[in-house]
Amino acid sequence: MDESKNRPKVAIPEGDAPRGGLATGVSVIQAHLATLPGGPGVYRMQDEKGNALYIGKARNLRNRVVNYTRPARLPIRLQRMIAATRSMEFVTTHTEVEALLLESNMVKKLKPRYNVLLRDDKSFPYVLITGDHPYPQVIKHRGARTRDGRYFGPFASAGAVNRTIVTLQRAFLLRNCSDNVFSTRTRPCLQYQIKRCSAPCVNRISESDYAALVEQAHDFLAGRSHRIVEKLAADMEDASEALEFERAATLRDRINALSHVRSHQDINVEGLDEADVIALHQEAGQSCVQVFFFRDGRNYGNRAFFPSHNRAVEPPEVLAAFIGQFYDRVVPPKVVLVSVKPKEATLLGEALSVRAERRVRLVAPQRGARRKLIDHALINARDALARRMAESASHRKLLDGVAETFGLDAPPARIEVYDNSHIQGADAVGGMIVAGPDGLMKNAYRKFNIRGLDKTDAAGGDDYAMMREVLTRRFARALKEDPDREAGTWPDLVVIDGGKGQLSIVQDVFEDLGIDDVALVAISKGPDRNAGREQFHMEGRRAFMLPPRDPVLYFLQRLRDEAHRFAIGTHRARRAKGITASPLDEIAGIGQKRKKALLLHFGSAQAVAGAGLTDLEAVDGISQTVAKKIYGHFNED
Repeated sequence: MDESKNRPKVAIPEGDAPRGGLATGVSVIQAHLATLPGGPGVYRMQDEKGNALYIGKARNLRNRVVNYTRPARLPIRLQRMIAATRSMEFVTTHTEVEALLLESNMVKKLKPRYNVLLRDDKSFPYVLITGDHPYPQVIKHRGARTRDGRYFGPFASAGAVNRTIVTLQRAFLLRNCSDNVFSTRTRPCLQYQIKRCSAPCVNRISESDYAALVEQAHDFLAGRSHRIVEKLAADMEDASEALEFERAATLRDRINALSHVRSHQDINVEGLDEADVIALHQEAGQSCVQVFFFRDGRNYGNRAFFPSHNRAVEPPEVLAAFIGQFYDRVVPPKVVLVSVKPKEATLLGEALSVRAERRVRLVAPQRGARRKLIDHALINARDALARRMAESASHRKLLDGVAETFGLDAPPARIEVYDNSHIQGADAVGGMIVAGPDGLMKNAYRKFNIRGLDKTDAAGGDDYAMMREVLTRRFARALKEDPDREAGTWPDLVVIDGGKGQLSIVQDVFEDLGIDDVALVAISKGPDRNAGREQFHMEGRRAFMLPPRDPVLYFLQRLRDEAHRFAIGTHRARRAKGITASPLDEIAGIGQKRKKALLLHFGSAQAVAGAGLTDLEAVDGISQTVAKKIYGHFNED
């Protein structure tokens, strides 16, 4: 949508004239003003590589964008953004609500540098009681709700879901086995023996009685547990009077399971049927947002989030951006209680209502029981941020120690650690893990499938050749994509799991690529391969060891072990995939249905490879053209 060429420029009022890079950014923005509509929409500011710098929405696009042509009136943060702007893109919408929804979606997807960003993008788990089987199962579910059944949640963590499922099994004896396991059982499993399942797979319970248990589980998850406990207590008393002591004991255990869960509900407010409680605490330019989930009158737990933003961003703006991105994939509840009124709260409430397809109220309570909930969430947010800041301070002290140990000019902002994994050269992979001032940066981890080894290297597993390939690919790409080192993807320190040999390989790679400003360290196991006696190898220094209880040593050990874990896990995944792979997978046009027909007809992929053209044509679903393709794949002549 960049139509900056041949557009008239809009004059800048005197006194606002920018200079240098700022002038270039302003001229780019000016070039779009002549044709910008006066209606709602979303605008995107991009740098010279097309990366998003900022995404915003506006009721009137032209009036909003023209503000950026007067940078003298804007904060320094926005002036820097304008100076980096080299192109813009626009999307018009019918309403401002649509623009807000689109803005939240695009921010989550593109993660612009100057927006408030919600880093944690994991989906929340739900409890699902399936509805596509005569005997429904109770399972944990994440992602799209495509399977038939009733969903309960969201829960704050997988642990909360697992505990709820165990309770449902103990209290209602519902199965959690897969449909395939259910259909193949011939005798009750261990879940039946420990009284967590009613064994419908072997007809130990009728379909109607099992359906009654499922309905009770629905009532329990819908907040009607008191009614269920009263019913079970009456049944237990009847069973006891009828001298059915075993049945009475089973009912007693079910009542105890329900009572245990009800006693562990942290805080509940009468009349708060479905709501999220969102509280924001800011300190030292950082923010923590604490979210409590209440569904069907029950507290489903809480989770802390730490959005990324500039220090100057005020709480209402942070909270508005957080809510917009948080509910991009989570269905909003009927009520959202907030600690501070977010920016454009009315518009945000309309957007949440559109997303939920029903009315959603955004409320900032000032007194009463709901305010106590907010205060409780604020305490949790404050404590979580204090813990995070303490951990960050400790981590920064470790980085200072790393800089001192290896003679770096400053604490490293990005450390990359490399390791390889293979079995005699087979399924060889390289792993790269990344650590920064805030700890491990798992979204920056990379794996490398080793593909440049010849047969001689692969037979013995040439670690030197593997390391050479991994580092060459990593830094050749870095030179191509970020030669000016502005994107923050270049390391200050590279750590190799190995000794002098691996270090010399990396030095050769850097010399070939012309890289001379990245510190290199190799860690070898040391005498007797004992942890704590690692040796460190650097260019121009003799191998040295750190004191056994040095915190820096522990830190480097953890990084090396994390790289080792990541490389081994990647190798195992690749090896497992290779074990289940079939030569038929490599033939274009052969899907699962045709592959199944071929294997049923010939018995194995090896027999398919040796089959004649006529034999292949005799298989159901295999035409003459497809038969020739299969035959040609296995026979070069």
